[in-house]
Amino acid sequence: MTVMTTSSMPRKKGIREISPIDVYKLLPKTNCQECHESNCMAFATKLVNGELVLTDCPPLFTGEYQDARDALLHLLAPPVRAVTFGSGAQQCTIGGKHVLQRHEFTYHNPTAIAIDVDDLMPEEELRARINRIGQFTYNYIGRNLSLNAVAIRSISGDPSAFGRAAKAVAGSTGLPIILCSTDPVVIRAGLAETRDRRPLLYAATEKNWKEMADLALAFHVPLVVRTNGDLSLLRTLIRTLNSCGLADLVLDPGTLAEDGLFETIHAFTAIRTAACRDFDELFGHPLLGVPLAVWTGGEISMDVLKWREAVTASMLLSRYADILIMHSLDGWVLLPQLIWRFNLYTDPRKPVSVESGIRIFGKPDKNSPVLITTNYALTFFTVESDIKAANLDCFLLVVDSGGLSVESAVAGRYFSADSIVTALKDMQAETLVNHRILIIPGLAARLSGETEEATGWKILVGPKDSSGLPQYLKEHWPPRSDTA
Repeated sequence: MTVMTTSSMPRKKGIREISPIDVYKLLPKTNCQECHESNCMAFATKLVNGELVLTDCPPLFTGEYQDARDALLHLLAPPVRAVTFGSGAQQCTIGGKHVLQRHEFTYHNPTAIAIDVDDLMPEEELRARINRIGQFTYNYIGRNLSLNAVAIRSISGDPSAFGRAAKAVAGSTGLPIILCSTDPVVIRAGLAETRDRRPLLYAATEKNWKEMADLALAFHVPLVVRTNGDLSLLRTLIRTLNSCGLADLVLDPGTLAEDGLFETIHAFTAIRTAACRDFDELFGHPLLGVPLAVWTGGEISMDVLKWREAVTASMLLSRYADILIMHSLDGWVLLPQLIWRFNLYTDPRKPVSVESGIRIFGKPDKNSPVLITTNYALTFFTVESDIKAANLDCFLLVVDSGGLSVESAVAGRYFSADSIVTALKDMQAETLVNHRILIIPGLAARLSGETEEATGWKILVGPKDSSGLPQYLKEHWPPRSDTA
């Protein structure tokens, strides 16, 4: 399996090669501050850094600046095209990647995870599965993680059966829909029931590309292009479909389970590398992986199949898949994907944080303990969970540490005696309780002396792990008179 060279193709600028000056030249240069920045140059800098988007500049979207806007859209276009399918509030955008590696910049548009249904399911079973897909959610450090789409597979090969299944799915969920068949007649039956939902069509191949292209153009929907590992054939199909007027394409180079997984990962990596490093426009489209493929093997153990699907999905997530089609709805299969996706698509320049301020747990009174921690999301929600699990009555001061954990914030002086003084003052902590005793995290123990001197509060050093809070408070609260 080889990737054709792209040296003869026109090269375009990657986001790292664009200077703020390049952007500034195309801005209105009025310094109107409608973008909430001090001037247009500041806006240009943040635009290049990915901290703002073009829509943050309202004047650009007036008729006067249409040419400049179009030029900026071309200049800032990512090497990997963004493709949107679905409709309404739950429409899904995939792709739109600027870089190969996350640490180079950041990833945009998290990988969509679709779960399959098929047209041989009894309607009651199908609707029950749709409900499970829609209700699958998990709260992770304050964010609700959920599934993104439903893939309808034609098992029967019968257009009427596929149309009925598509109609039932469309009537049961607002999630985006993927219509899966290589038979254009079957796909047309599904489109007849879902055309207003702008589904994603799966898939065009070397045998059916003309008919599938006609459907995609007629219904104005995006199209998946699939081969079985032949990247030269994939390039040919993309070029042909582009010449037909199709730009919204999604690429499936084939997902081979078990022994073929190495080739699959190699293909995904080669395609994304060509797009982001060589600016190969033919390969500059979102990638689709099908961990569901493991279910076509000969393994009879359900647990082994689920484990293989989980492993395959995780590897494809790591190697540039922009959308996955999966089968299992087991939490132990899906949660690792949702959490890994969340972490992978978190901006590495902006730690996940919560708002600083006072949190009240239970029914604390004037004699209840006052605790303090940082605003790193994982730290806060862990502490919150442990406090709630133990039914503690207390006050928790959450300090703005720039989204860093306790240990990192202490090392970087974001969590210090000075910041604690500021927090106590800004949150008016003295009005909460009659005492002047503050419990700091065990990982911030070295701050106890200087904090006590700076605040005038008695500092108690709590446990290093918040799971130890119940036992700690049982032993140390209320404090003895000689320590209060």
